[in-house]
Amino acid sequence: MALENQRYGRNKDTIINKTYIESGEYRRKFDKLTDNADVNKTLFECAKKALKHRSGTVFEDMYWIDGVSGKIVHSVTNSTEKRGIPHTNDIDRKTKGKNNILTLHTHPGSMPPSAEDFNSCFEYGYDAGYVVCHDGKVFKYSSAQPINVRIYNIYIERAI
Repeated sequence: MALENQRYGRNKDTIINKTYIESGEYRRKFDKLTDNADVNKTLFECAKKALKHRSGTVFEDMYWIDGVSGKIVHSVTNSTEKRGIPHTNDIDRKTKGKNNILTLHTHPGSMPPSAEDFNSCFEYGYDAGYVVCHDGKVFKYSSAQPINVRIYNIYIERAI
């Protein structure tokens, strides 16, 4: 059943525009995300790969990237959890104790970062996170303190 739900086009609301994702306009969104061209290139390549992989599904892909070298530290591209990536011991083993970690993950519903995204960024000490949406939007976020989920969700509901 999980494979059936991942089949391309199964969820029409989450199909990406491949032409746009391959365009120079989309690539330029990544040019200034950080001060490091190698990191920006990795973020762009991971975004394209994840969006193409999850087009037409409600599942997410996530990457942990070294913010200095631009190398991928870890990735989860096989999750069958709807609209989320559960934090696992494997993720901890690959990322714990590393500095300058950036995350990038997809949001099939094209929503901005969730309170849970901010709280994970804070809890695990990531420098920043990036959400790439199926509609082409890109959001950067970071958190120096926990976010109240209930209050955050009220603000988001009012904004959209």
